[in-house]
Amino acid sequence: MSASLALGDIFRAAGPAWRSAHAGRLPLQQLKVMSAIEHCRTAALGGHVAACGDCGHWRIAYNSCRNRHCPRCQGNAARTWLAEREADLLPVGYFHVVFTLPARIADIALQNKAVLYALLFQAASETMMTI
Repeated sequence: MSASLALGDIFRAAGPAWRSAHAGRLPLQQLKVMSAIEHCRTAALGGHVAACGDCGHWRIAYNSCRNRHCPRCQGNAARTWLAEREADLLPVGYFHVVFTLPARIADIALQNKAVLYALLFQAASETMMTI
């Protein structure tokens, strides 16, 4: 079985040079995310020994970073979420349609939300039924 390349591998290989080339221009939050992904499931975050009670086989399991941007940590959660959303869909084609208000009317909508949004939804409904 061949090992696959992960984002953390790329960050560990090219990250120091990239951070150096962009020094002073990167937000601290982005640097923290990058560091978390670099250290995910490595000895840097510690680990534990996972052992089989039947055969005695053991392996070292390193801790994950649990960062919401990490594809290793959140990949399965994202796939599960997507599968649940897809299960909600009807087996038909979908179109994404956006209706907006001009800025002058949008300002009025802040004071008269119920009336203006009822009119917007009525106009959107009539437009979609016509189309």
